[in-house]
Amino acid sequence: MLPTVPSPLTFRTLRLLADGDFHSGEELARGLRVSRTTVWKALQGLEELGITLFKVHGRGYRLVTPIDWLDVEQINRHLGPHREDVQVHVVDAVESTNSVLLAEADAGAPSGLAVAAELQTRGRGRRGRGWHTGLGDSLTFSLLWRFRQGAGALHGLSLVVSVALVRALRALGATEAMVKWPNDVLCRHQKLAGVLIEVQGSAAGPSAVVIGIGINVRLPESVRGRIDQPVVDLTSAGVPPHRNRILAHVLAQLAEVLGVFSECGFAPLKSEWESYHLLSGQPVWVTLSDNEAVGAVVAGVDDDGALLAQTAAGLRRFHSGDVSLRLAEDTLPARRAQSG
Repeated sequence: MLPTVPSPLTFRTLRLLADGDFHSGEELARGLRVSRTTVWKALQGLEELGITLFKVHGRGYRLVTPIDWLDVEQINRHLGPHREDVQVHVVDAVESTNSVLLAEADAGAPSGLAVAAELQTRGRGRRGRGWHTGLGDSLTFSLLWRFRQGAGALHGLSLVVSVALVRALRALGATEAMVKWPNDVLCRHQKLAGVLIEVQGSAAGPSAVVIGIGINVRLPESVRGRIDQPVVDLTSAGVPPHRNRILAHVLAQLAEVLGVFSECGFAPLKSEWESYHLLSGQPVWVTLSDNEAVGAVVAGVDDDGALLAQTAAGLRRFHSGDVSLRLAEDTLPARRAQSG
């Protein structure tokens, strides 16, 4: 079930509680210029968003875990020289940051515009799957990047994005971060981050690409219960949950690799991507769009980012839009919805 979207007043109230101290209903009502009853109503239903609130008679309300709010000024400070390449907007709640940026791209928004949401209610993953988050426990953001080339010349882009993600997360302390073709980022074989790329433009160019990214920062059990696959968060991987710093590091790495890709394609980054690939040289099941599963051994990727796999019929190339990939087991994989 999708979480209820908090009202603007709920966001304003939670920001007053950001210091982690107790605040009485009267104090909150005075600061917000509303009644105490209105404050009480604004703080209902937070559990489904992954937020636990202490309520103590005579003292008021306190967040058990204060929310690490996104802040453009802090993000820009961490971006350093890359603040010239990326312009960050922060919003409280949207259905999908990708949808917001696709509309902005249509309206002529510049390359490098990024939208990050405190809460995304209808996040989308690859192959139509959902991306589940709570308030303040994940990073959900999208980046618009414009290319001179057309959509047909952007092969390998999703793999380039995963290179930026692994670089950034390892530098922050998630040293076990790996990638599973084409672009899922895992840690200890559990999903840590996902990517969804959507392209606008003609085959001849130019084109506009919206890169959507979700990163698990600190997932409470209420959110984990909505996810149907093994997941891990950055806190468990040893990374302090400072979302502004994490977002800035990822955006800086994206700006770097997208600059390389714009000029030279995927080839200069191929060997680095292969060094991060969790399934390199491993026996796998390649599940095709018609649910046929092909046994193979991963042999790398080509300069277009297609998976190279040695099968009983010889070396084959697979494209990410057609297949999903999983480590081989003793039996054929169940024909059910799986992570890509």
